[in-house]
Order: sequence, then C-alpha cells, then structure tokens
Amino acid sequence: MGVDIVTFGCRLNTHESEIMRTKAHEAGLTDAVVVNTCAVTAEAVRQARQTIRRIRRENPAARIVVTGCAAQTEPATFAAMPEVDRVVGNTEKFDVAAWKDTNALFARGAFGIDAEEKVVVNDIMAVRETALHLIDGLEGRARATVQIQNGCDHRCTFCIIPYGRGNSRSVPMGEIVEQVRRLVENGYREIVLTGVDITSYGQNLPGQPKLGALVKQILKHVPELARLRLSSIDSVEADADLLDALASESRLMPHLHLSLQAGDDMILKRMKRRHLRADAIRFCDQVRRLRPDVVFGADIIAGFPTETEAMFTRSLDIVDECALTHLHVFPFSPRPGTPAARMPQVARDVVKERARRLREKGEDALRRHLDSEIGRTRSVLIESDTIGRTIQFTPVRLDRLAAPPGSLVDVSISGHDGRQLIAA
Repeated sequence: MGVDIVTFGCRLNTHESEIMRTKAHEAGLTDAVVVNTCAVTAEAVRQARQTIRRIRRENPAARIVVTGCAAQTEPATFAAMPEVDRVVGNTEKFDVAAWKDTNALFARGAFGIDAEEKVVVNDIMAVRETALHLIDGLEGRARATVQIQNGCDHRCTFCIIPYGRGNSRSVPMGEIVEQVRRLVENGYREIVLTGVDITSYGQNLPGQPKLGALVKQILKHVPELARLRLSSIDSVEADADLLDALASESRLMPHLHLSLQAGDDMILKRMKRRHLRADAIRFCDQVRRLRPDVVFGADIIAGFPTETEAMFTRSLDIVDECALTHLHVFPFSPRPGTPAARMPQVARDVVKERARRLREKGEDALRRHLDSEIGRTRSVLIESDTIGRTIQFTPVRLDRLAAPPGSLVDVSISGHDGRQLIAA
C-alpha cells in the first residue's frame, strides 16, 4: 500500500491533495492514509472524524495522517483521536521535511504517542508567501486546477477559514502562466483558477496586478488553452479587466460562482460582508449584458443568527433577482471562535426548514435553466463515460462514451431529468 488521500471540501483542497501525494511519495511514506479536511462547517469536521474512524476499522494497520483546514484550526481535536497517528498543518503539508519526519516516526513504530507529539502545526498567520507547487495534472480528473492565491484578509463573522489558511497571498503571474502551459502540454483542455479569495489576487505582489490582468495574460500566452474557468469569486472585487475578458474572450467560461451568502442587507452587515443586496443584483445584470449566455451559481447561508422570516424571504427572492442557476445552500453552522457563534442563534429546526426551502428554490431555478437548453448544441468536456459539462458547468448525461475523458465534443441536448441535461 502506498499513500491514499481522502479529500473533503473545496477545489483548492483537491488541488492540494495532488501536491501532498507527490511530497509524501518523495519522503518515502507508505502504508498511510492522509485525510485532507475541511473546516467550513461543523458538519464537515464531523464527517472527517467519522471517516477517520471508518478508515481505522477497515485498515487497522494503516497510519492515519490528518491535515487540511480543520487540522489547522482544531489540531487538538484530531490529536486526541486514538485512530490518528499524525496531525500536519496547512503549511507543513507542503514540506517534504515534515513528511520525512512523519515517515521516520512511523518507521520507529511510534504508535500510541501522546497527543502533543502527534502535532506538527505552526502559526498560519506568520506565512507571507504562497509558492506554486508544479503538478502535471490531477489523478482521475478531466480538468486541472491551478492555485493562484491562498488565504483571506477579510473577517466575515461566520467564517473560520482565515484561521485555517492565513492572510491573503498570491502566486506571481509568470509562474501561473507557466503552470497553465505545462498542464495544457499534458493534454488538459480546461483549467480552473482556484484559491480561497481569488478576486483578491495580486494585492501582495509588486504592482498589485488584479485577477482580470492574470486572466488576460493566461489567454494571451497560452493560446492552445481551450477553456479557462474561475472558481468562486467575490463580486465586489471584480475588476474592469475581468469584466472585459468575460465580454470579449470566448475561452473564459460563462459561469461565475458568487460568494453572496445572503440577500438581506442587515444580515449581510452582520456577516461583515462588503456588498449589499443591490450590489449583487447590479453585478449580475452588468455581467449578463456583457455576456448574455452567462450562468451564475452562488453560496447562500440559511438561518444566520438573528435572521427573521422577512430577512430570509429576501434571500429566497434574490435567487430570482440575480437569476441564479447553481445554488450551494449551507444551513448556518456556528464555528467556535467566530463572532457569529456568539450572536443570538436561530432555532435548529428553523435553520433546517429554511435550508430546505432554499434548496427547493435552487432546484426550480436549475430546472428552468435545463428547460432552456433543450434543442441546443453544446460543447461538452467529457468527465467520464457517462457525464460531461457544458461551458456553463451544467452536467450532461451521455448515453454512450462520446470520447475519452478530457476531450471536448459537441452534443445535442434532447432533454433533462431535473438535475442534468441528457444528450441525444
């Protein structure tokens, strides 16, 4: 057995798991399972702990290493688990030396060490730079991700992530362009730019280049790249070059996932967000005028502390007012150490009921989008023998393997099942 990696959470975690696989291999680590955790909700942490226990039951002899955001923010929680043999921080997980130390510990048969000895987690806030770790691709993935940035300088009252990732820091533009070129040369047709807060890109770099300039440089200097996609963005930080690229560059995909979080101004203020309801609606209208085929996704939290029914209704309404299609709904989850955890909480049954209503609203919005796609011909990136994705990131079910995974093919849309399109 080599090193198996179990990944929770975002695209950035998926990207970083591939880097860790390389680092652990360089260190000679074997017979280990690495659990790359997410800290965004209490449920994500619970699922990670549950998975760790299952891994130990199924693989009694495996060494279990826990890393990722939850390991960074709650190292003692995981170190106290008897199933866990090592806890590695979000900076240390990229350090071959940390993996060599872990391997040496395991080679000595050091199971059952005390909780403090298990932990190698340092102060993430002291990190000032983000190095680009070159990869050749992502195992089993049809598209590749490139990390352009890490950390976040904002302090939304509900969010624990800055304490798991540190402050915002960006990768120099030239290094990113070279990584994209390398991946394209390895056969990838679609690249996703990812990070924690990618619209803050460049603030710590000389000249403070913005995300739009980076996008234009990639498309200019890697003309062979067929598709460039963005992960989640903060609309209030979208710059003029980014909007211009959306309007003029067909290779920049017409799909934006927005970090909205709520549709009520008072809740947005209590979240310490930097936009108001009207800002979100205005941004979506502006982008739709520039790129009529754009599709929006969004994160929305249901049941934030102090949220009344009227406030929640405004979050429901913004789905229509922004014409959102792909909705990610999060029932509010108080994270210890965040200001929102100390605010007056909404009853859990109300939180769950509001999340259900938001999901139903999202399902209706998706169904309308799927209806509008019937009869169209779409370019699809093949992900597997049965699934592909359109330029708008809409899933398409294929009756037969149209081409190898990673290929781009044109398909005719004949229908949908309420969740995905169906190719003729």
